[in-house]
Amino acid sequence: MSRYRELKFRAVTALQRRVVNPLATRMPAQCLLETTGRTSGLPRRTPVGGRRVGQAFWIVSEFGEKAQYVRNIQADPKVRVRIGRRWHTGTAQLLPHDDPRARLRELPLFNSAAVRAVGTNLLTVRIDLDH
Repeated sequence: MSRYRELKFRAVTALQRRVVNPLATRMPAQCLLETTGRTSGLPRRTPVGGRRVGQAFWIVSEFGEKAQYVRNIQADPKVRVRIGRRWHTGTAQLLPHDDPRARLRELPLFNSAAVRAVGTNLLTVRIDLDH
C-alpha cells in the first residue's frame, strides 16, 4: 500500500473510531452491523450505509479486507444487522468480483459519496438475512 493510502487509512479510521461511530451508533435510523470480534469474541457494532434488497442487505467496505468488521466476518460470517429499529440475523459474504462502484450507485447516496471519497480498496459485502 502506498504511503498516501496508508496515511489516509489511518486518519479516516481514527476519525471513524473516535468520533463518527460513537455518534452514529446512537442514531435510531442508522443501520448497524454487528460482528463477533475475532480475538475477543465480543459483539462489535459498526455503523454502515447499506440497503436491503429482498432477503439480502448490501454494503461496500471502503477499506476492503483491512476493515476490522471485514476481518471479523472472515473469522465468523454470522452477523446481525439493525435496519431501522429491527435486528436481523444473517450470514455475510465477501464479494471481491462484484463491482463495488456500480454497487454504490444502488446504495444510499450520502454514504456512497463518503465511501467513494475516503475509500482506498472497495469491497462489496452481501448479508443473506435469515427468514
